[in-house]
Amino acid sequence: MSANLAALLYLGSGILFIMALRGLSSPETSRQGNYLGMAGMALAVGTSLFLVELNGLAWLLVALAVAVGGGAGAIIARRIPMTAMPQLVAAFHSLVGLCAVLVAAAALYEPAAFGISSGDSGVELNQLKLLSLVELALGTAIGAITFSGSVIAFMKLQGLMSGAPIVFKGQHWLNLGLGITVGVFIIFLSASAGDNKTAFWIITLIALVLGVLLIIPIGGADMPVVVSMLNSYSGWAAAALGFTLQNNALLITGALVGSSGAILSYIMCKGMNRSFISVILGGFGADGDAAAATGPADRTAKQGSAEDAAFIMKNAGKVIIVPGYGMAVAQAQHALKEMADALKHEGVDVSYAIHPVAGRMPGHMNVLLAEAQVPYDEVFELEDINSEFATADVVFVIGANDVTNPAAEDDPGSPIYGMPVLQVWKSKTVFFIKRSLGSGYAGIENPLFFRDNTMMLLGDAKKMTESVVKALD
Repeated sequence: MSANLAALLYLGSGILFIMALRGLSSPETSRQGNYLGMAGMALAVGTSLFLVELNGLAWLLVALAVAVGGGAGAIIARRIPMTAMPQLVAAFHSLVGLCAVLVAAAALYEPAAFGISSGDSGVELNQLKLLSLVELALGTAIGAITFSGSVIAFMKLQGLMSGAPIVFKGQHWLNLGLGITVGVFIIFLSASAGDNKTAFWIITLIALVLGVLLIIPIGGADMPVVVSMLNSYSGWAAAALGFTLQNNALLITGALVGSSGAILSYIMCKGMNRSFISVILGGFGADGDAAAATGPADRTAKQGSAEDAAFIMKNAGKVIIVPGYGMAVAQAQHALKEMADALKHEGVDVSYAIHPVAGRMPGHMNVLLAEAQVPYDEVFELEDINSEFATADVVFVIGANDVTNPAAEDDPGSPIYGMPVLQVWKSKTVFFIKRSLGSGYAGIENPLFFRDNTMMLLGDAKKMTESVVKALD
């Protein structure tokens, strides 16, 4: 395949990736966006394979790799439930970071195989090596941070380690020192024209440690931002190696993923009233108390039944449903849709309120509601529906703990103070489905449980919702 034809095909794959991102911006076109992304990746991989000369053994290895990777991906996609999607995304990010490190190592040890050591004169050769080494080292550092940071994010999301912030004195100074050290060894590697292989592995090792230290202080309430941020990191690692390997497809893809992930993280931080830089450098609230004050020990919560909820909602004029991670865990979205349909049959105005960080990754609740075929025009984001709670007769909260916590507005000592939340307490009645009165993923007690207009429906979200539906019938 000629270089010109390859460049044209890479451009075509880049256009498909851009169209894929455009499609993924809306639930209505997300399926089409996925198909376009798959087509773009198939075109990019196919072009790369035909651009180089491969012998029989090489083709066999490539076919084996595609079979193993594609087979594993297909099995995982079919078996992993939506509740585990955030940690799956984090795990996939770790693989992207690891891939960046391995490709960089291969390019460092065999530069001729990647076409990055060619030149007509010694000066041109050295200049090309210098630029390539800087890009290669940056890609390695970002890839290593992405790998170890994504592993920590996976462990937190999977419950293999605590979701609470892990902090120690001087943590930020240590991170700064490690970052500077990585920069120094990048200079050493570049100055040695790639001969100092030890510097490369020191960069990798320090970056791995830095990735761990950057993620462990980030608490559970910020995990959706972390997933988006790591997605951005993986893109920048790929883009850096795209420069080194002079691969347009890798460069375009990495730039798209990196920029879109960074923009999404910034939008989410802005929506949460958080500092994007503070989240990246150690997590919001990490220097404060681990949890908000628990309040008086003698507080009691009113408990209700499915029959109570059915009777009050059936006679309401307006009901707003607030889904959260508890709905995802119980897979209650279909029962919730059935309940909403029953209420609408009784003439009740029903809508859904989605917080930007509800669940464990951006858009988590939107995907689950779309799976249950909830109409898109009934789903509203925080800024569009928060003013409607004061006019609602009932708010039905199903597992959305931290994003409905009034401490974000009332308690300056709370770790989530200042974060915009869904003001469900302004409605006449709040029904809150939860397994217990325990704190949410962020480790913070919710005073909403003890308000006069709140009635707790303790139990499994799916079973409780199904009981409400039965009572409505």
